[in-house]
Amino acid sequence: MGFYANHIEPRLVSAICGMPAVSKQRSKIVPEATGRVLEIGFGSGHNAPFYDHGKIEHLYALEPSESWRRLGQKRIDDLPFATEWLDLPGEEIPLPDESVDTVLVTFSLCTIPGVDQALIGMRRVLKPGGKLVFLEHGAAPDHGVAKWQDRLNGVWGKCGGGCNLNRKPDSLIGKAGFRIDKLTADYVPGMPKFAGFVSAGVACR
Repeated sequence: MGFYANHIEPRLVSAICGMPAVSKQRSKIVPEATGRVLEIGFGSGHNAPFYDHGKIEHLYALEPSESWRRLGQKRIDDLPFATEWLDLPGEEIPLPDESVDTVLVTFSLCTIPGVDQALIGMRRVLKPGGKLVFLEHGAAPDHGVAKWQDRLNGVWGKCGGGCNLNRKPDSLIGKAGFRIDKLTADYVPGMPKFAGFVSAGVACR
C-alpha cells in the first residue's frame, strides 16, 4: 500500500463519512444495536457517538486496515463499554457461530470485495433472533442518476477505498438469507445524488 492509501485516502473518506448529512442518518439507525455487537468496517469510528450505551454489552470493531484503526482508536477509547478490535476483513469474521446479538454495517457493503461471502458470515455469527442493522448507499432508482453511477464507479472506487456506487444493499442482504423487517430508502439531502441514495433498516437472521 502506498502513501495515498495509507495516509490520504483514510482521512479523505473519513471526512466524507463524517459529513453532517451522513451523521444525521447514523443517529437514526445506530441506536438499534443491542447486546453483543459486531460492527463491520468500524473505520475511524463515526458510529461510536450514536450507540445507546445502556444497551451495549460488548462491541467487536472489525477493521482490517491499520491506518483506519489508528484513526478510530480515540473513539474506541472513549466508549464506556467493553470493546475489542478484530483486524480481519469482512469476509473472514473471526467469531464463533451464533455469538452476537447485532451486526451493524454502515457504508461498508459498498467496499467489501467479497460482499456475498461477508454477508453470509454476518448471518453465521448472529444468534437466533439476532438482527442486522444497516445503513448503506447504493444504486439509485432514477435512470439518469444510475447511468452516472455506472460511469463514475471505477474512478470513484480508486479514490475511495474500493467503494462501489451501484450495488443494491437490500438485494444483497436478502440474497444472503436475511429477512428485512424495516427499510427506508431515499436520497439524503446534502449528499450528491450519485452517492446519496441511502437504504437504512433492520433485517433478521
